[in-house]
Amino acid sequence: MEKKTFYITTPIYYPSDKLHIGHTYCTVASDAIARYKRLQGYDVMFLTGTDEHGQKIEEKAKAAGKTPQQFVDDIVIAPGGIKDLWKLMNISNDRFIRTTDDYHVAAIQRIFRKMYDKGDIYKGKYAGMYCTPCESFWTESQLVDGKCPDCGREVKYAEEEAYFFKLSNYAEPVRKLLTETDFLEPASRVNEMIHNFIDCEGGLQDLCVSRTSFKWGVPVDFDEGHVVYVWVDALSNYITALGYMNDRYDEFDKYWPADVHVVGKEIVRFHSIIWPAMLMSMELPLPKKVFGHGWLVIDGGKISKSKENKSVNIIDPYILAQRYGVDALRFFLLRTFPFGSDGDFSNKLLISCINTDLANDLGNLLSRTTAMVGKYFGGQLPAEQAEGPEDAELMEMAKGLRNRYEAAMEKFQLQNGLAEVFKLIARANKYIDETAPWVLAKSEEQKPRLARVLYNLLETLRICGTLLQPFMPESMDRLFAQIGADAAITTWDSAAQWGLEPATALVNKGENLFPRIDMDKELEELEKLSAPEKDPIEPFKESVVFDDFAKCDFRAVKVLKCENVKKSEKLLRFTLDDGSGTERQILSGIAKYYKPEELVGKTLCAIVNLPPRKMMGLESNGMLISAVHTEKGEEKLNLLMLDDAIPAGAVMC
Repeated sequence: MEKKTFYITTPIYYPSDKLHIGHTYCTVASDAIARYKRLQGYDVMFLTGTDEHGQKIEEKAKAAGKTPQQFVDDIVIAPGGIKDLWKLMNISNDRFIRTTDDYHVAAIQRIFRKMYDKGDIYKGKYAGMYCTPCESFWTESQLVDGKCPDCGREVKYAEEEAYFFKLSNYAEPVRKLLTETDFLEPASRVNEMIHNFIDCEGGLQDLCVSRTSFKWGVPVDFDEGHVVYVWVDALSNYITALGYMNDRYDEFDKYWPADVHVVGKEIVRFHSIIWPAMLMSMELPLPKKVFGHGWLVIDGGKISKSKENKSVNIIDPYILAQRYGVDALRFFLLRTFPFGSDGDFSNKLLISCINTDLANDLGNLLSRTTAMVGKYFGGQLPAEQAEGPEDAELMEMAKGLRNRYEAAMEKFQLQNGLAEVFKLIARANKYIDETAPWVLAKSEEQKPRLARVLYNLLETLRICGTLLQPFMPESMDRLFAQIGADAAITTWDSAAQWGLEPATALVNKGENLFPRIDMDKELEELEKLSAPEKDPIEPFKESVVFDDFAKCDFRAVKVLKCENVKKSEKLLRFTLDDGSGTERQILSGIAKYYKPEELVGKTLCAIVNLPPRKMMGLESNGMLISAVHTEKGEEKLNLLMLDDAIPAGAVMC
C-alpha cells in the first residue's frame, strides 16, 4: 500500500548574519512535526533552505569586502554555518534549497515569464517607501511612526523603473481564502491580514516585482537591468525544490500542494496574500495551510540578528546546545512556548525547564525504575507478576495517551502534545509513591507484586518515549536501550497498546539522560560568556613635542560632494568646503564603511596642511579624521562627525 504524503516547509532563512535561537525555534518545531508524521507512517518531504538574494546581501557583502556569493557561502556552507547548525540540532530535512542554486534561478525566470505572458505582470515605475532589511515595500499609511511596521527600522524613499504584479486582481479570492477556510492559522492572524492589507486605505495594491537599483538577484531574462523581487524569488522555492519549471527534481505532482508552510508571524503577509495570488496566477493548487508562529522575545523585544540584546542571555544555539545538549534545547523550545504565540526567552527559564521536566520528572522516573529493576531483580523481571488496585488508573491513562497527544499535534499545538505526555510521567512518579516498591521488596511474598509495579513503570516509559521521539530522538534511543525496548515496540501503532514490553526484558541502568544543573552557578557562567570580548587597542605611539603637534592644522569641513573613485573599491572622492572660498579635494579609503550619498552635507574634521599626494591619478589635499578600532577581529571605522552648527574652516584645537 502506498504511503500518504506530507509536505512541510520552513521559511528559507536570510543569510545576512549568523542565525539565532529564534530561527532554531522555527526549524526545530518543523522538524518535530515532520518526525511526528513519519512516526505515523507518512512519506514526508521536509524542506528548508536559504534566501540568498537582495539589496541587503549586496550591501553587506560590499561592506565586508566580499562578492555576494562569497558572503552567503561563508554563512550558509562554511564550518559553523547554517547547514552545520541544522546538523547539530538534528534537523531531519529531506532537502535544502539555496536560491542561488542554478536550477532554482532558471525556474524563477520561467515563473516570472509565465505570469508576464498571462498579463499579470506589467512594466511601470515604482515610487514609495522601501525597507532594505526586510526587503519590503510599504505605503505611507502602512508605516508606524514613519518606520517599517515589521522591524521598526528606517525606510527609504525609492523611485525606479519596475515591473508590477497585479496583486489587486486577486484581492477577493485571497479574502475568501482567508475568511472562509482555515488556510491561515492561528486564526488571530486573519483579521490582521484583512485589516492591514486588503481593507486598508487604497485596498490591496499591485506589487513591485523587479528592481533596477541593485544587481544581486535573479535577472529578468527578457529585460536587461531588472532583477526579480526577492520575495517572488523566495516564495517560489516551495515549488522549485520539487521540480516545478526545472529538471533537477520530479516530485511536484507527488508532494504539492504543501500540507503546511511554517513561518514566523512577521512574514505571514507574504505567505498568506502574495504567495496564494502568485499561485492563482500560475493556476496551481494552493498550499493547505500557512501556520504563523510567534516570536521568541527578550524583555518584550523580538530577538533579532540586527539588535544587540542587552539582557544577560545567550541566544547562540551553538553555545546552548553544547552546554545543555541538543535534545534538551529542542525540548525546551517546544515545551515552554505555545507555538502560535510569542514567548519570553531567558536562559533561566531554559535551565528551570531542564531541571524540572527532564531531570526531575522524566529522568528521575527512568533512573528510579531501572535502578530498582537492577537492585531487586538483577536487571530482568520474573515472568510471575501480580496486579494490584493501584494499576488501573495508570494503565488507562497510558492507553489513552496516544489519542490525546495526536489531537494536539494535528493542530500544531506541540506544547499541548508534550503536556499530555508529561501528565502521564507525573502520574507514574505518583504511582511509585503509592505502591512503595522499597516496602514490597522487603517481603519475598510480595516479589510478584513488586515485579508488576516495575513492569508497569517500564511500559509507561516505553509509551512516553515513543511519543517523545519527534522532540528528543537521540535521548529516546538511549531511553529505549535502558528499558530493553526494541524498534518493533516503539512504533506509532505500539504507542496505543499496553503490554508490549516483554515481561522478562533486560533492563540496564545507564547514565542520567538529563543531569540536574546548578542554577546559580550556571547563570554566573553565562554572565561571563555574555560579557563582550574586548579587542586589544592599537599601541600608543611615541611622544612628540607640543610644538610639532601644533604644526598640524585641523579644520572643520563641509561635504559638498562625495562619489566613488572609478576602478577603486576602496576610495571615496570628497569635494569639501574648508572655509577658504576654494573647494578642497580629499580622497579617503573608506568606501567599505560608507555610501557616498550618506556623507553629503555632513560636517567632518580634516587635517589640511599635509603635502598633496596622488591616488588613482587624482590629487588628495589633506586627510579626513576617523576613529578606527577592532571588533571581534574585524576592523571598524567611523568618521569623526561634527555638529553641523560649526562653520567650515573652524580651527580644531
